[in-house]
Amino acid sequence: MIRGGDITKGSCLLQNGQPYLVVEREFHIPGKGTAIARVKLKSIKDGSTLSLTIPTQQEVEDAHVEYRRSQYQYADTEYFHFMDNESYEQYEVPVSKHENAKFYLKEEETYELILFEDEIIDIKIPTKMVFIVAESENYIKGDTVSGATKPVTMETGLVVRVPLFIKQGEKIRINTETNEYVERVND
Repeated sequence: MIRGGDITKGSCLLQNGQPYLVVEREFHIPGKGTAIARVKLKSIKDGSTLSLTIPTQQEVEDAHVEYRRSQYQYADTEYFHFMDNESYEQYEVPVSKHENAKFYLKEEETYELILFEDEIIDIKIPTKMVFIVAESENYIKGDTVSGATKPVTMETGLVVRVPLFIKQGEKIRINTETNEYVERVND
């Protein structure tokens, strides 16, 4: 059992005997009464979605999942290929079920694969990751007002808006939940 206040994005819950993955989570504190967690769930079996409002003190049944640290190897047209860091077992994760993950997977990086009943249900992407800017247009200082941004393309194909001073080849940290620029990384 897990309390409503402890539910996080990526948690697995059982609803009506079916496993669901938490894809969105938002806490709300009303003027009166107890705080609540609004969660959006995606069925692991059929992909259907479900929205729930759970008081933070109420317990709900969580699905027992296993986490395996695995190194991302490569992708082909059908699968992302991973290797378990301890057993060297190979895993194939269908690209069609994890389409958005392709922008965050970097070869030879380690990720956690989430398994339910020996089936991979999700790839846990770190909240913040460092990427190299692959394509960027140059802007001249004074082109526009302060706080202006421009789109840049990362080495994985992810497009993010960044401040004008960011140049091609630089490393930047991205919040993977919001796809927002966090900071420039200096080595």
